[in-house]
Amino acid sequence: MKVDKETCVSEEAKPMISDRKGSLKVTITPAQHKTLTHLPKRPPVDLAFTDLTYKVQEGRKSNVKTILKSVSGRLRSGELTAIMGPSGAGKSTLLNILTGYKTSGMEGSITVNGMERNLSSFRKLSCYIMQDNQLHGNLTVEEAMSVATALKLPSATTRDDKEEVIQEILETLGLSEHHKTMTSNLSGGQKKRLSIALELVNNPPIMFFDEPTSGLDSSSCFQCISLLKTLARGGRTIICTIHQPSARLFEMFDHLYTLADGQCVYQGSTGRLVEWLGSLGLQCPSYHNPASFIIEVSCGEYGDNTGKLVRAIENGKNDIRTGMPLPKPLEYNNKPDMEASLKNGWDKNDASQFRDKEANGNGNTNVQNGIVQYSDVARAKGDLLVQVDTEKQDNAEVALLGTEASPRRYATSELVQFWVVLKRTLLFSRRDWTLMYLRLFAHILVGFLIGALYYDIGDDGSKVLSNLGFLFFNMLFLMYTSMTITILSFPLEMPVLVKEHFNRWYSLRSYYLAITVSDIPFQAIFCIIYVVIVYLLTSQPLEWFRFSMFLSSCLLIAFVAQSVGLVVGAAMNVQNGVFLAPVMSVPFLLFSGFFVSFNAIPVYLRWITYVSYIRYGFEGTALATYAFNRTKLQCHQVYCHFKNPETILEELDMMNADFTLDIAALCLIFLVLRVSAFLFLRWKLRSTR
Repeated sequence: MKVDKETCVSEEAKPMISDRKGSLKVTITPAQHKTLTHLPKRPPVDLAFTDLTYKVQEGRKSNVKTILKSVSGRLRSGELTAIMGPSGAGKSTLLNILTGYKTSGMEGSITVNGMERNLSSFRKLSCYIMQDNQLHGNLTVEEAMSVATALKLPSATTRDDKEEVIQEILETLGLSEHHKTMTSNLSGGQKKRLSIALELVNNPPIMFFDEPTSGLDSSSCFQCISLLKTLARGGRTIICTIHQPSARLFEMFDHLYTLADGQCVYQGSTGRLVEWLGSLGLQCPSYHNPASFIIEVSCGEYGDNTGKLVRAIENGKNDIRTGMPLPKPLEYNNKPDMEASLKNGWDKNDASQFRDKEANGNGNTNVQNGIVQYSDVARAKGDLLVQVDTEKQDNAEVALLGTEASPRRYATSELVQFWVVLKRTLLFSRRDWTLMYLRLFAHILVGFLIGALYYDIGDDGSKVLSNLGFLFFNMLFLMYTSMTITILSFPLEMPVLVKEHFNRWYSLRSYYLAITVSDIPFQAIFCIIYVVIVYLLTSQPLEWFRFSMFLSSCLLIAFVAQSVGLVVGAAMNVQNGVFLAPVMSVPFLLFSGFFVSFNAIPVYLRWITYVSYIRYGFEGTALATYAFNRTKLQCHQVYCHFKNPETILEELDMMNADFTLDIAALCLIFLVLRVSAFLFLRWKLRSTR
């Protein structure tokens, strides 16, 4: 019988995996094992849950479906935990609840290091890496890591320290050779490792993965799980859902939590799974994958054994490794009571004993891969607050006793977040042909086309109606070019936004302001280029104040239409938005004052003209062109009815129109739409969870 050398490697000498040009390189020398030494120090985290129930409402009826049925479990630091089960068993639901991604409809207790979980604090020390690799394709690996360090590490961290963190993580994860590669050009396994690298920047002690091997080949799957195993050996709590791993992957997991029909049928060591099933009369066939066997048992292929398994494991309250039920969580009325109890429970004598043991080398505490290791006795005393300072701590005592929590929800200020996201968005714009160069080309091309079509009509009294058509087309063109491009902004960004915002990279307010501000300069430049071309070619009045009024009206129309696109993109998906945005614009066009004058509109419909931003833009450009005592137009025919500009304004019902009011109305609509887009985006972000 041939023995694979790889399977004979001890636990301590498990290989570090690196992928070079698609090849698998396995190094089994412990001395070459890389550790993460430059990361911020973090406390280890043990996660437990008791009697967890999750219900959802089905459809419009009052039917309630119970997905998780009073399950319990404990997930320890330093272990790689797999949550398994057949499809529909509740794996992803349990993971989403443990991460805090889902909070409504949940009942039960979740504790962190023996204390009731404070979700806000917990999210600062955890990360959730979702099934799909949510990455920006037009950033290089190095640029993506630089953005992550700028957002996830404190502002006080020096540039050199950030560079050390980036270099160390990329080397450890086998991505250093690809630091100049665009993210879109990475392989599936490399993208998965980059997703992990981005979240490792602030060294979260607990990491959640949803189907980390999904879409990967067997070689990439092995590399991915080997990496997770390495991270777990550094003291982190690594939890991932996995559908049905191969036997080779299955034996790499330390801890298994199996669900069937929303109930726990096994919790414990992967090595004792076959033995435990055998004790219940379920013998795993020889040479059969234990992972496949437990799934088959859960699906009922060997009879209805789910109830027996649930009773034997007490729905997760028993652990096959220890055979003891989980301890009951400590209860506190409020957070101050919890902190006071913790401080009273850890006295100075205990602290000095801990320091003495650490100094003599007899203690059970050390720092490995940036995660503080400490004894189970210390854990039981509840000496760790979940909220810790994100600054580097040079000794274990600060991390162990550090009850001074950072009051900030994020590692950096909102101003820093805004600046970093703005720079990243501007870089996207520079590299995105559709967003930049195609729009510029369209504005120049259409500008010359319109200039040629309406050439030299601005001062011709016999072509006033054609000139009014030119003014209206300006509104139409600027509206659609500004609106349609921004409809896609949020739907395309939403997957990345959900991941980064949930993992506390930045606040939604900072992100939205950066996205809002980033495209305004480009839209303004394109609009100015277009207006200059058409204004000169169509021979509009060459007076600076008229040109500035004309340009300001066109700019505001472009900005308002851009805001409409943001609202539609934030509130709807791509398919609905692309269809509904042009349809919703039709009433604004009809009541703009070009097709029907204000006096001819029925009284019960006139209110629409007050919310039509096209009306204010068209009115502003018409006033800039014909109002303010403009001299009579030239007439090259026998009779020109609109030779006098006042006649034109009377025909349009604009004799009493106020240009300042038009500009103020456009500014107000702009602000209302921008705020609405933010509110819709926040609502959509919450609804996805």
